[in-house]
Amino acid sequence: MKFKLKYLGLAVVLPFLFIYGCKTQKGKFEFVNPKSGSKVLKGEKLQLKVNFNDVAIDSVVYSIDGNVFDRKRDTSSVVFDTEKHGFGSKRLSAKIYAEGKEDIAYSDLLVVPPAPKTYGFEVVNTFPHDSTAFTQGLFYEHGTLFESTGKEERSSLRKVDLTTGKVLQKMEGDGTYFGEGMTVVGDKIYFLTWLNKKGFVYDKANFKLIKSFDYGKSEQGWGLTYDGKQFIKSDGSSNIYFLDPTNLQETSSVRIFDDKGPVDKINELEYVEGKLYANIYDQSKDEVVIIDPVSGVVEGVINFVGLYDGVRKSADNEMNGIAYKAETKTFLVTGKDWTKLFEVRLTER
Repeated sequence: MKFKLKYLGLAVVLPFLFIYGCKTQKGKFEFVNPKSGSKVLKGEKLQLKVNFNDVAIDSVVYSIDGNVFDRKRDTSSVVFDTEKHGFGSKRLSAKIYAEGKEDIAYSDLLVVPPAPKTYGFEVVNTFPHDSTAFTQGLFYEHGTLFESTGKEERSSLRKVDLTTGKVLQKMEGDGTYFGEGMTVVGDKIYFLTWLNKKGFVYDKANFKLIKSFDYGKSEQGWGLTYDGKQFIKSDGSSNIYFLDPTNLQETSSVRIFDDKGPVDKINELEYVEGKLYANIYDQSKDEVVIIDPVSGVVEGVINFVGLYDGVRKSADNEMNGIAYKAETKTFLVTGKDWTKLFEVRLTER
């Protein structure tokens, strides 16, 4: 489980962003369209309208996030094309020169993508799963599961027989680190820790430590996967991070958006055919999102409510762990301390 402390930063920041985005303007001029705090779909062409209060205008300079995109010497209409800009919070401004003075009007927008497709699931197989495995990472290869588990006292790296759920090989932590996401590339296993900004590389055959690494600027490690060229890491925020395959340092990041805005609590990751599948860390719903890792757009949402019928505590039993079985084009999913692991086929609604 990630403790509530983990979201303290978000709890502080989000209300601030909301207040910032919906601030009222107190100058002589103000945007009538779009009103500050509006949510707009990327691709919309917005007809800008400013209330000039019948003042004789010398000129108006229109900007988005400080970058000028139009100039006028009168109050004639201006169109702002959202397609030319990215997702997220944007600040429109109109700098107005009139009567020998300079004033400015603002409108804060949230640019979002279209609503994602929704998916259900069909259970193909059900397998036993160790109820003491606090699953954080899952990877499938040739009938075998590689699994990482968390909590300092229970962190481990495992090799598991898919069919029986039997643990074939296991390396337990010493209580120092809270184990997190994991992935396999070639003959190596890459394993993150939660709060230590550290990861480890192990030999896949014998679980011997090859090296450790510091993963970069983000404060936490959650999920980890590999897209064939670079690693992709989550930290529980609405960002995903790209890691250099050689030194495993963060090189760039992308923020994740759906039609409602930024999507946070991105957790365990699996890269499949150009898309990123991510567990959402939430006790109240079992949900996986399908992300375009280039744009950060959530293109699909898989609702797994009703999948697991086992006993669940009020906390610490979130759905977590997703692996792709390429030969059948199915997914293997489980949760923290779940007694079952499921092979599922996705169905578009």
